[in-house]
Amino acid sequence: MKITGNLQHQAWQEKVLPPVEQVRPGLWSIPVPLPDNPLRYVLVYGLELPDGIALVDAGWDTPEAWRALCGGLGTAGYAITDVKAVLVTHLHPDHYGLAGRVREASGAWVALHPADAGLLRERYRDFDGLIAAIGRQMTLHGVPEAEAGPLAEASRAVLPLVRHTDPELLLEDGEQVPLPGWNLRTVWTPGHSPGHVCFFEPDRRVLLSGDHVLPRITPAITVHPQQRHNPLADFYGSLDKVRGLDAEEVLPAHEYRFAGLADRVADLAAHHTARLDEIALAVVRAGADGVTAWDLARRLTWSRPWEEIRPFMRRTAMLETLAHLVMLEAQGRVDAVDGGPPLRWRAVPVPP
Repeated sequence: MKITGNLQHQAWQEKVLPPVEQVRPGLWSIPVPLPDNPLRYVLVYGLELPDGIALVDAGWDTPEAWRALCGGLGTAGYAITDVKAVLVTHLHPDHYGLAGRVREASGAWVALHPADAGLLRERYRDFDGLIAAIGRQMTLHGVPEAEAGPLAEASRAVLPLVRHTDPELLLEDGEQVPLPGWNLRTVWTPGHSPGHVCFFEPDRRVLLSGDHVLPRITPAITVHPQQRHNPLADFYGSLDKVRGLDAEEVLPAHEYRFAGLADRVADLAAHHTARLDEIALAVVRAGADGVTAWDLARRLTWSRPWEEIRPFMRRTAMLETLAHLVMLEAQGRVDAVDGGPPLRWRAVPVPP
């Protein structure tokens, strides 16, 4: 893998916002800040049109993000009222959150994959049922009662970051996006979310990868009440799907641009394969009584000690662990012990 977004990489190292850049003729990178978040910013991409500009992703709905988006468009020579479309790679707040406000200001149409579009109302408007389901999930997988409720309720903290709007256009896998002057093709890449998409432009040889392929970190692959059954298997399949694309440069939603898509895909797959082996070994060591996903997550190696991980991110860590357990179950390496809750996992004996 080779870093191509040198100014972005330098800004990442210095922990500052990178500049607005013209990546290709007619293609702009606009960083939108994510305060108090380890991702720091989302990279919104502006695609020039004969009569305005289209956006890929939007940032979340805060005054600071709105100012940065409007200012970045100004640097590119446009106003927010010139936005004709917002193509959302997936439903997470840092990508979808501002889409509604952009639409209100400009009349732009909004597009998502149907698998994510169908989850929006339950996630951001009629959310009490989803939060209750998350609470039950926490209890089922061994989160102590004193933490299960607060971890589920933590989802409410993101609600102010989203201005809900229903998409006018649903983008299916392989569909060409109706943007004049662009040969932009939708690549459905479930895993990080059920309806995550990338956008491939074969004429310009660029892949706008959203959160699917990032240069430094691995996207969170979690089991969630709104996820598909085996999201990690989906993610492996989605990695294979983009591996062979003729992309000279990858334009991710976070961090910095890079070249070497196939190499980075191989690294991501290897990371999860190693994680599967680590978790399988930890289940073996837990013995015949098995172990809950929560207790297992506390034993694994993370980027920082468990005691230093924020409560909400502990929930993510547990759900990532659970995604690997579901994958291991599909591989016949672990199974769930009857008699929960809490649900416990144990190793499947290897035949002699």
